[in-house]
Formats: sequence, structure tokens, C-alpha cells
Amino acid sequence: GGALAPVFRALAGRPVRREAAAQDAGVTFAERMAALGEEERAEALLHTVRAHVAGVLGHTDPGSVETDRAFKDLGFDSLAAIELRNSLSAELDQRLSATLVFDHPSPEALAAHLGTLTGGARTGARRAGRRAGTARADEPLAIVGLACRYPGGVRTPEDLWRLVADGTDAISPFPARRGWDVDRIVDPTRQRPDTSYVGEGGFLHDAGEFDAAFFGISPKEALVMDPQQRLLLEASWEALESAGIDPHTLKGSRTGVFAGVQYHDYFGSFGSGSIISGRIAYTLGLEGPSLSVDTACSSSLVALHLAAQSLRQGESGLALVGGVAVMATPETFIEFSRQGALAPDARTRAFADAAGGTVWGEGVGVLVVERLADARRNGHEVLAVIR
Repeated sequence: GGALAPVFRALAGRPVRREAAAQDAGVTFAERMAALGEEERAEALLHTVRAHVAGVLGHTDPGSVETDRAFKDLGFDSLAAIELRNSLSAELDQRLSATLVFDHPSPEALAAHLGTLTGGARTGARRAGRRAGTARADEPLAIVGLACRYPGGVRTPEDLWRLVADGTDAISPFPARRGWDVDRIVDPTRQRPDTSYVGEGGFLHDAGEFDAAFFGISPKEALVMDPQQRLLLEASWEALESAGIDPHTLKGSRTGVFAGVQYHDYFGSFGSGSIISGRIAYTLGLEGPSLSVDTACSSSLVALHLAAQSLRQGESGLALVGGVAVMATPETFIEFSRQGALAPDARTRAFADAAGGTVWGEGVGVLVVERLADARRNGHEVLAVIR
């Protein structure tokens, strides 16, 4: 009859308070929810989730649970996640997925999901244009949104247009805020080993800046996130907004993420390219394919090709397609200096007689792509067509 150790609580489940059940004996939770209006049902579900989260965490006041914070930031671990699943399963009298908390990573998102299980309707955005249609191998696709950040202060597609039209040189010295020992690294004489004879490139000097709170990410987690994840996440949000799509409405939709990424030099496993597409899908709650692609210089193009296939085959109803490059270390410059492949003046001059090598640059670009027929039906502006 003694209390279980904390490590075993999640396996055994926990007693669940059933005030509402006591008041409405014989009426199921789903029936009670179905009898409510849409707003009342959403409020009741959120209250239910908060109460169970508070119980798992040992809080006496459900109102102290911040509904828009990620469960991991509220103090959940895998055992707490199982305990919450067990608790809610008992309340709803319904078997819930073992990955419930990971698939719906905040109390707010979880309450919305439970709404779909208890008679709540999915949002119109999920119904419109994000469902599988009749697909053809040659079906035309539409680019309906885009966002970018590139060297030279480019933060929008309009900035990029002006930079190209004005012939602006966006090459700049090595960044000063990445801990690179420039005096040791750069040797224009090529006399010292393990150095770069070039000290310039196309850099995003503000690549470390990130509004973590906007995405519900803790400062501690943001610090270990590869800057490429941060940039692609921000650009994906901006691209969706440019398409007139509220990113919040895509939760649970079959929106795919296809990300081209070449650099994997951020510290530890946090620099793995495979994490980048998953980060976007997880943060936005997307349930379509999620692929990170590394085919060197063609990574983004191959990502677009895979996205086109996914849309045409009906796997995805919408696709975020992008590429991102941020160099956490100068190793690429050093390696290509060994090969003598860098342009000595850090200017590529592609296809010109004066071309003398390559130079490295950074940036992020994201496209929002859907089937052309869907774009027209959804009233999205068509910026370009892929055939």
C-alpha cells in the first residue's frame, strides 16, 4: 500500500479527478464535449489539459500552466509524457498515442488535437487546398510565397532585386563574432599550412540573431541550435506569411519540408543536417514528409525536385522548400585553399575569362509551393509556375 517511486508512476498511471463525470454520471467525456458550442468546447478541452498537466507536474493551480509553452519547457520528460497520456486516456476513455505529447508539443496544441477526437472540426485551412487531390506526373506547380536573407543586407526578395539591379558587391571580410582567429587563419602569402589565402566571402554577419521567444524556444535550447535551423525557421515563417497563409493553421496538415543543407560544422550532433527539416516540421506542427538534402552545390535544387514529386504524387498538399548555408568554422576556406580552388580576390566571376576560382557565401531562401490548381482555388498569388 506504499507510494510508488516517481520513476514508476508513469507506468502505473495516476488517479484522475472526475468532478464532471460525477456530475454527469453515465455521460461520456466525448458526449459532454459534443453538447458544447465550438468556443465552449475549446475552452473546456484546454481546461482539461491544463488540469492534467498540473497534476503530472505536481502543481495545485492549473491556471499556472502556460498553455503556449512547449511541454519540454514546462518540465516534461519522457516519463511525464507517458503519465499525461495515461491520465488523459482515462479521462477521455479513449486510447491515445504514446507519442501524444511529442506530436502535439504544447498544452494549446494538445487541446486542439483532442478537439478533433471529440467532435471538433478541423480548421478550414487544413481542409482547403492541403488535402490529396488527383495528381498527375506532369501537373504544373505554383510558387506562392518566398523569403530570403543574403549577404549585402538582403532581407527580402525586394532587397535582392535591388542588389542585383544595382550591381552591388556583397563580399565582406570574415565575420568578427564567430570566434575565428583571423590573424592565424588568413595568410595571403600561402606560406603557412592550414590557413586560407582568402579572408573574404559572402557572409550573414547577423546569423546569430534569433527571436527564440517568438517560436516558444527557450534561450538555452536556442543557444545549441545550429544557426542554420534558426534562419530556416524564420524564413519559413516569413515565406508562409508572404503567401497569405497563417502558419498556425498548418498544424496537423500534410505540409512537407524539403531543405537543402551543406554545412554540418556546428558543434556536436546539433550541427547534423538531418535535424534542420525536422526542426521546421516539429515547430510548425507539420505532418508531411520532412527531408534534409545534401548534394553539395545542388542541394536546394534537388530539394525542389523532391518537393515537386511529393506534391504531384499527393504525399504533400503544400511544401516548404528551401536552402540554408552558414559557416560555423572557417574549415571550408582552409580546405579549398589547400586545393588552390579559391579565387585570390574572393570574386568568382562565373563564366568570365577572368574567373580564377570560387568563393564561399551564406544565405537562406525558402519557397512555398503547391499544385497550381490548388493555388487558384485557394486564391493564392502565383509568383511562378514549375512545369
